Amino acid sequence: MGDATRQAVVWAALRAALAGRSAVTGRVSLDIVDAGGGTGGFAVPLAKLGHAVTVVDPTPDSLAALERRAAETGVGVKGLQGDAADLARLLPPGSADLVLCHSVLEYVEDPAGALGAVAGILRPGGAVSVLAANSVAVAVHRSLAGRFDEAGRVLSDPAGRWGDRDPTPRRFSRETLTALLSREGFTPGEVHGVRIFAGLVPGMLAESDPEGLAALEQAAAAHPVLRDIATQIHVIAHR
Repeated sequence: MGDATRQAVVWAALRAALAGRSAVTGRVSLDIVDAGGGTGGFAVPLAKLGHAVTVVDPTPDSLAALERRAAETGVGVKGLQGDAADLARLLPPGSADLVLCHSVLEYVEDPAGALGAVAGILRPGGAVSVLAANSVAVAVHRSLAGRFDEAGRVLSDPAGRWGDRDPTPRRFSRETLTALLSREGFTPGEVHGVRIFAGLVPGMLAESDPEGLAALEQAAAAHPVLRDIATQIHVIAHR
């Protein structure tokens, strides 16, 4: 349910961005780079739509799984080993129409540097799709678990962490993510919340009506209040 919800909300924004880019460029097939794309959850479907897709990922096993997945689907996806910060070394400047940066900025050593590398390979008018963990949601979830001190730490910590044992190096709020994108020369578009209710509704209720929950998630994704408590936040920003 969580993955289906995540993909539905993000895919809706991606389709709109791709359609807009195709209308501007006159090209149906676009050049897409998936930074940290792993086994191709987004890359393979994008290739199936006719786009030229390159996945950059640091893990050889993920790239091997990507190759198998693409072969089974009957599409070609190029895999390169490296991190988001390596994009400028691995790919020519101005070679991409769209870069996916999903669940990456939380873990890279230098988020601003990673976005700078993304900007370097984008063509003028190109876009980056960013999906990142939301610090506000973690505060809500820690409080629901009775971890009130940890919830408070999340709200006061610049990195959005609840303590030294927190496995996520950093999280973002809508404000901090859009500010970071703006500082790196991007123009952020509308922010969507991903998994707003899925992390709050008891599992029994979620399983009883997954379609209804998915529809609710999509309806609330752009809500100006509810999106800010989503587990993840998604934004497409243009260069």
